[in-house]
Amino acid sequence: MILLKNGNIYTMAGEVIEGGDILINDGRIVEVGRNIDPSGAEIMDVSGKFVMPGIIDAHCHLGMWEDAVGFEGDDGNEETDPATPHLRAIDGINPMDRNFEEAYQGGVTTAVTGPGSANVIGGLFTAIKTYGKRIDDMIIKDPVALKVAFGENPKWVYGEQKKLPRTRMAIAGILREELTKAKEYMEGRAKKEDEDKPELDLKMEAIAKALKGEIPLKAHAHRADDIFTAIRIAKEFNVRLTLDHCTEGHLIVDYLKEEGYPCIVGPSLSERSKVELKNLTFKTPGILSKAGILVAIMTDHPVIPLQYITLCASLAVREGMDEMEALKAITINPAKIVGIDDRVGSLEPGKDADIAIFDGNPLDIRNRCYATIINGRIVYKRD
Repeated sequence: MILLKNGNIYTMAGEVIEGGDILINDGRIVEVGRNIDPSGAEIMDVSGKFVMPGIIDAHCHLGMWEDAVGFEGDDGNEETDPATPHLRAIDGINPMDRNFEEAYQGGVTTAVTGPGSANVIGGLFTAIKTYGKRIDDMIIKDPVALKVAFGENPKWVYGEQKKLPRTRMAIAGILREELTKAKEYMEGRAKKEDEDKPELDLKMEAIAKALKGEIPLKAHAHRADDIFTAIRIAKEFNVRLTLDHCTEGHLIVDYLKEEGYPCIVGPSLSERSKVELKNLTFKTPGILSKAGILVAIMTDHPVIPLQYITLCASLAVREGMDEMEALKAITINPAKIVGIDDRVGSLEPGKDADIAIFDGNPLDIRNRCYATIINGRIVYKRD
């Protein structure tokens, strides 16, 4: 057992507990409060420290593009077929990449990682812990989403190859075609007579997870028109949807509020490297949040290194986002959006003991991560 003693605890599930304690046992949080009985526990004094749930990035590519490796470590985009729904992130992640260590040293305990946006349908995202050597032991939930992409990236990748899709119409057309095939496949597989059933198809099985409502489509969409296309198709096929990047979300906030889909915003700490980023601003998450939309802030690592997610949240606050909402946008909100809030995202009894301890408020760039706990184990403590 470990007892964190006398910290300022931001549970993300209620009031801040000043001078509070957290009791951890067998990898889980047992109790959160004040003056918890320390009998039998290893005491870790966190007096005056800022204690919060382990930070969660709801959209990144951790382990898919390895640090300082180049082509050999580039496993995020299969740029040979615009529809590859059967690809699984867990088969492309290298936990030995040093970015994992840098992530948990920055207080990031959960990464939602997966394929990039070269393909219209890129494959299956996963939610993992950032500490470990074997990906099978790091999984929180797999899969958590089916990645789809709109806009410039598929156009550029396949336009260069002189292949479909070269237009936004073709992107939407391919996605509709694959969703329709999967719907018909599901109907065929449901038949009682074996001779009428289609053969097992891993591509269709992956898409079927979205059609059944088991996972959402994770839609890469920067521009307002691409966001609306994602919503249009999600409605046509009655599937769940998250709007990832949502760069022009602030321009259509009233529509997004009406639609009610969660938004995963970022990476905002980057250059406007292409046309669809011309309206990039750190004001977006605050505007969406104030409208009542469920918002998470993401890094899109390696675009922004994962450990700088707190800096992104800080800049969002500077541009108008409420401070507590910014903290929620890197903890409980991404957990809810991804569907892992039963285990992570807040400090409550029964949840995984994933905890980030900072010298002070992490939204102040001067404050550093003091210690990180994952699954009840102290994986990092600053000397």
